[in-house]
Amino acid sequence: MAQKSAGSAAAGAKSGRWHAFHEKFVVEERYVDAADRRRLYRASVILAVVGLALFIATLVSVLQADGLTVADHPVHDWLLTTRSAALTAFMIFLAIFFGPIALPIIVLVVILIWGFAAKHAWRPILLASAMLAGVIVSQIILHIVQRSRPPVDQMLFGADQTFSYPSGHVLGACDFLLVGAYLIFSRRRNPRAAVFGFIGAGIGIILAIVSRLYLGYHWPTDTLASFSLSLLILGGVIALDTWRTARIPGEPVTGELSKEESGLD
Repeated sequence: MAQKSAGSAAAGAKSGRWHAFHEKFVVEERYVDAADRRRLYRASVILAVVGLALFIATLVSVLQADGLTVADHPVHDWLLTTRSAALTAFMIFLAIFFGPIALPIIVLVVILIWGFAAKHAWRPILLASAMLAGVIVSQIILHIVQRSRPPVDQMLFGADQTFSYPSGHVLGACDFLLVGAYLIFSRRRNPRAAVFGFIGAGIGIILAIVSRLYLGYHWPTDTLASFSLSLLILGGVIALDTWRTARIPGEPVTGELSKEESGLD
């Protein structure tokens, strides 16, 4: 009898663990107003179109060495005149924070903590997918365009002779901050929180861009291309998330968990 009870308890624990694991990968559907869903789709299209148009403009300018690139050398030369010991130390800190070692660790920690703490892992998985997409796209473009960086003797944090267009540092920062802000604040009903969230993301992006330009590792159009690609990725994330999770009253939702969270039957 005791053995039977122990076996039942073990089976129940195993079933409970499997249920908890299954819950993690149930996509969290939610009810929104029809107008809000239309606005989300509209925003995703606008972001994708603006991002693509801006990227094409920078790409054509870089390939033809005209257009937007006419500002590259003047901006670079002006930044050389603003350098100081204190400012350089701050910019190096930003370069490390948004760099290829620290930022991936930060992103991984955020995704793991969020994934384990959240009831569902849909949004952490979306964030991870967006970051991975940015890395893949930037590496492909880097090796196709093969643009040279500014002179090595003007770089303040070690020589870097890899390709320059687009900036991987800036693209990673933009993806993490913009996509992260959307995934966090899209579930909140207070629009002011979303405004402040995206303002904070914008400040972080500006700091990431300025640090790369100040330290002499990129031309301005490199960073503009990265920002444009991030807008394109953000538009894709919003469209995918809205398609998969946003339901209007009257539409069915799949899964009892989603029904419980929606507050509607």
